[in-house]
Amino acid sequence: MQYARLGSTGLEVSRLALGCMSFGDPKRGSHSWTLDEEQSRPLIRQAVEAGINFFDTANVYSAGSSEEIVGRALQEYGRREELVIATKVHGRMYDGPNGAGLSRKAILTQVDESLRRLGTDYIDLYQIHRWDPQTPIAETLEALHDVVKSGKARYIGASSMSAWQFSKAQYLAKMSGLTPFVSMQNHYNLLNREEEREMLPLCADLGVGVIPWSPLARGRLTRDWDAQTARSETDEFGATLYQPGDAVIVEQVGKIADERHVPRAQVALAWVAGHPTVTAPIIGATKAQHIDDAVAALDLVLTDDERRQLESAYEPHKPAGF
Repeated sequence: MQYARLGSTGLEVSRLALGCMSFGDPKRGSHSWTLDEEQSRPLIRQAVEAGINFFDTANVYSAGSSEEIVGRALQEYGRREELVIATKVHGRMYDGPNGAGLSRKAILTQVDESLRRLGTDYIDLYQIHRWDPQTPIAETLEALHDVVKSGKARYIGASSMSAWQFSKAQYLAKMSGLTPFVSMQNHYNLLNREEEREMLPLCADLGVGVIPWSPLARGRLTRDWDAQTARSETDEFGATLYQPGDAVIVEQVGKIADERHVPRAQVALAWVAGHPTVTAPIIGATKAQHIDDAVAALDLVLTDDERRQLESAYEPHKPAGF
């Protein structure tokens, strides 16, 4: 396994993060395709044994059961001092006032709930899942600063927002002497490269680590364009992220994969991981092969001609995912 520093911090993370949205009690969430604890544990163990030390979940995944499953498995399979556990806050956890968002009340309540579910004394990377337009960013930053200073989190990160919003938050934190975000978890893959316009250059300038979600475009880059899965058939959010013209890029991934005699997933992931600003793509896994392909992708170096072949058919997309 390859490791890298997360942005300008001293934190060492594997060049792959295991995304844990696929792990959760199907009865407690809105996704029927999630794996229950018995099915999830072998994949988490496989990731640890492959050298992956970076695990990303969220309080809202399967109503908290993802955190519970991941926390119990990592206590058994990993060494806490080596692991980097990341989770997120923002989504609705209960009905009624203060059940969602990034107010001081919500953050201080939810960090304790996440710690309880994960079964740990601290979270390595505590991330805001989305921007909260109803809460002043200063209030959010002050609450997150207190979370870090209390020892409940080591670092803070952000996810899926406009570059102007992230810039505003970072400079406000700097001016106010508050803890800045060290990472950006954004939507970036061959089918949606809009982050190259502003967010990726901003992260490079600020020394912020980039940990993209959905580097395989929710699996679209791993199969024929018209092929369906149990997840894609019910994925209303995913349907908003891509467009018919993307099929040409999927076809190019298939051609290069055939020429290289490797699965398509390796080609698509190697492209993302090869971007100089990307620290660690966040991969999802519901089968052992998914982890094997992701690890192998780190050793697959695409030629300049292959990268041009993959990129040439790209068409601009509307902002999506936040």
